[in-house]
Amino acid sequence: MAGRLLNYQKEWLRFDVVAGLTTAAVVIPKSMAFASIAGLPVEAGLYVALVPMFVYALLGTSRPLSVSSTSTIAILTATELAIAVPGGNPDQLMAAASTLALLVGGMLILAGVLRLGAIANFISDPILTGFKAGIGLVIVVDQVPKLLGVHFESGNFFHNVISTLQHVPEANRATLILAAAMLAILFGMERFFPKIPAPIVAVLLGVAAARFFGLGNFGIALTGPIPAGIPTPSIPNLSLVMKLWPGALGIALMSFTESIAAGRSFAAHNDPPVAPGRELIALGAANIAGSFFQCFPAGGGTSQTAVNARAGARTQVAELVTVGVVLATLLFLSPLISLLPQATLAAIVVVTTIPLLSLKGFRSILEVRRTEFLWAVAACAGVAVLGTLRGILVAVAISVLTLIYQASNPEVYSVGRKPGTDVFRPESGNHPEDETIPGLLIVRTEGRMTFANAPGVRQRLRALVTEAHPEVVILECSAIPDFEYTALQALIEAEERLRESGVELWLTTLNPEALNVVKRSSLGEALGTDRMFFNLRDAVTAFEKRRKTVQ
Repeated sequence: MAGRLLNYQKEWLRFDVVAGLTTAAVVIPKSMAFASIAGLPVEAGLYVALVPMFVYALLGTSRPLSVSSTSTIAILTATELAIAVPGGNPDQLMAAASTLALLVGGMLILAGVLRLGAIANFISDPILTGFKAGIGLVIVVDQVPKLLGVHFESGNFFHNVISTLQHVPEANRATLILAAAMLAILFGMERFFPKIPAPIVAVLLGVAAARFFGLGNFGIALTGPIPAGIPTPSIPNLSLVMKLWPGALGIALMSFTESIAAGRSFAAHNDPPVAPGRELIALGAANIAGSFFQCFPAGGGTSQTAVNARAGARTQVAELVTVGVVLATLLFLSPLISLLPQATLAAIVVVTTIPLLSLKGFRSILEVRRTEFLWAVAACAGVAVLGTLRGILVAVAISVLTLIYQASNPEVYSVGRKPGTDVFRPESGNHPEDETIPGLLIVRTEGRMTFANAPGVRQRLRALVTEAHPEVVILECSAIPDFEYTALQALIEAEERLRESGVELWLTTLNPEALNVVKRSSLGEALGTDRMFFNLRDAVTAFEKRRKTVQ
């Protein structure tokens, strides 16, 4: 940020001011909505859009990234607060949320110091799609009672669904009418007037209706008194650290994952690349600073970042403009915000959350990879059935198990030659005309050979040899970067067994590290230079010449 300010150009200011004002129109109502998801007073959302956003604007590396909170972080926060301070009053909840932000910030900074930025890659896109869809279901189900104007003790996902259905006959008609009107306005404006910030319009209309029509007299719940002014410094409740640290770990992971994804998605082609290490430090500092000003955990939001980028933000000065608008709101507009109907906030939450439930993401995964579609569904079900924190663990576990499965089950396939060429490709029904050379079996596998995948590779190689009855087996190694010791021993044993059965093993296209490993082993001595070739074409040519000589 300092470098950008030193080189700041005057013509950028107009774009940054417009972008900052436009983004504020989205950030302010959504931040209040996210606070309601977290079970906190709405001013907590404004605090998150004030302190963490200011700190990130000074330290962050992403030009368009807008940092306050997200629906995912908010619902995870709600889960942790219910565990740490069940039935707590607003002051207790705010103190616990500040402690959670402190822990999240500390974990992010520690990850940055340890250079663990790549950890965000441990959640694949299909798993993240399923996880967010599960979060979306939980949030929508949580908000429906507010749209109906009914109240009951919240529980797990299925308890809330059943309780909501049971309380439908008790719905407050005035609240229901207001909620329907707000949903229609929000969906309609997004459909027909996408450039106008629909959430701020809904907030203004809700406040105006409450002010001029006395909505509170019809049983419609209002937000209630909001303290004016900037948040006062406070000390997080450190006695809750042991209860909150597991959840903080999950929130830190999601904060970083969502922030990096949003920053990369809306980066311009001439922007410097987002630096994961510095982002961890910046997000960590933003959360720690916020924890001393009554903030719950913060992270970069996709929707507000999109607005910031599309509105023309040139630098993070745009975020500072947004901070200024939030500050003005806290100082001068608190009495009006207190009139905001809760049903309006719930409608904003639902409309904001609906994109997480989009079937398009699932459909696109299913069209390409059925297995990964099932993983996405499993991640979604994990959140709904097990809860949000355990849902993160399910998502990460599925991702890690996927990596283990893929690493331990590499493709092993036979290769044919395209007629009249030196082009070799996997044998398949798509190319029935490809040639197979009598007496020769060409096999290719992919990935580093390790102790985990060596048994499977050996088994599939044995099956191909049994089917083909070759004189020579060529193992084409261009896609093998290296042989781990156990895998190399398995290959040595395979060569010995092939030789005992009258079949020769040749190697070709060895990568430098793999070649060095082979040469240092007994396999290198057994093969010598006669059975190791620079490329597949040379090996096949050598085999064909030998066949002609024998004939």
